[in-house]
Amino acid sequence: MRLPGGWELIIVLVIVIVIFGVGKVADVGPALGKAISGFKRAVKDDDEKEKAVVKAETEEAEPAEKEE
Repeated sequence: MRLPGGWELIIVLVIVIVIFGVGKVADVGPALGKAISGFKRAVKDDDEKEKAVVKAETEEAEPAEKEE
């Protein structure tokens, strides 16, 4: 599969500006930035929760091993 080149991207951008207008296209940047930062925050929170669960499980397993 071939990636679009420079001219193809320019044509798509012109079509998007014609359809949505410059104002709507300008609003896409900040909205996309917020979406990406929200996604990164969610992934980080999930990783921290997973690490906490693994840590709790290993702490519970260690005393059981010492008793035997």
